[in-house]
Amino acid sequence: MNSIQQLSDDAVKHLQQLIALPSFSREEDATAGLLQNIMTQNGIAFNHVGNNVFAVNKHFSEGKPTLLLNSHHDTVKPNKGYTRDPFSADIVDGKLYGLGSNDAGGCLVSLMATFLHFYNEENLQYNIVFAATAEEEISGTGGIEMALKHLPQIDCAIVGEPTLLQLAVAERGLMVLDCVAEGVAGHAARKEGLNALYKALDDIAWFRSYNFEQVSPFLGPVQLSVTVIETENKAHNVVPAQCRFVVDVRVNECYTFEAILETIRANVQCSVTPRSTRLRSTSIALEHPLVAAGIALGSQPYGSPTTSDKALMPFPALKMGPGDSARSHTADEFIFVDEIHKGVEAYINLLNKVIK
Repeated sequence: MNSIQQLSDDAVKHLQQLIALPSFSREEDATAGLLQNIMTQNGIAFNHVGNNVFAVNKHFSEGKPTLLLNSHHDTVKPNKGYTRDPFSADIVDGKLYGLGSNDAGGCLVSLMATFLHFYNEENLQYNIVFAATAEEEISGTGGIEMALKHLPQIDCAIVGEPTLLQLAVAERGLMVLDCVAEGVAGHAARKEGLNALYKALDDIAWFRSYNFEQVSPFLGPVQLSVTVIETENKAHNVVPAQCRFVVDVRVNECYTFEAILETIRANVQCSVTPRSTRLRSTSIALEHPLVAAGIALGSQPYGSPTTSDKALMPFPALKMGPGDSARSHTADEFIFVDEIHKGVEAYINLLNKVIK
């Protein structure tokens, strides 16, 4: 068994190698190949489907519960504010720069190091599955959803995302609504027709003022935000027959999407169509062994306003990892090298309390 220090040093090198390979969502072939090479070099039997790479611990047993260690290896595209080469994994003043370094490369390599640490151990209380998945940044169907179809039954998971190693026990769901108010076209000069824009404004006023009753202790209230409004009119003198608007709905763990939709449709005149109901709100109990272990080690539970692949997991999942979410998708993205070392140590210490 390699020491934690050696595993951490290797994790930093692996992250530098990953950063050097562009891995935009749906274009992760190169990093998937690198991850497979790392597995091979460490004597790990692995499988892959699409650009998802996964492996199980050496002494996997059908009679035990199974813990998934998961993070993603795809990235967004670099924004125009970059002053550094986004694929040059330079270490300067303790910072490892590069696209995907913070979101979520540091988490990925730290979880991989943790998996390597426990890979050969016998008599663990849990099986361990490691999965490096694709398409997280675009919530694509070729990522964790595809991988889960090929994995053993999972009982719980740690999802590697930058949380400053605190415990994201709840996560907002995201539902985008396309709303259409119908009217009747007419000439504005004669006040003809029925103005769909005015009907839409009445509904928008409801979205602006309505408050769902249940407030999450971690995520606060459900948030309704109208973000787009438009008609098809090009002429100033035509009463619009239709007005479309978009509502961004951030759902806490107290509500299902179905309950949110039922309330909305009972209170507005427009038609309401969700674009997707995949990115659901999630939570994991404070009493769950993963969370209890994290609290015992000094980490604090909180609610995360951002979505992740946790939303697509039909089992309890704790989001936790090195790095800071505030750095994600920023120009000249970086993670502190020390954060990776602390991440490996934190993951191993947490699992020692749960699976041994």
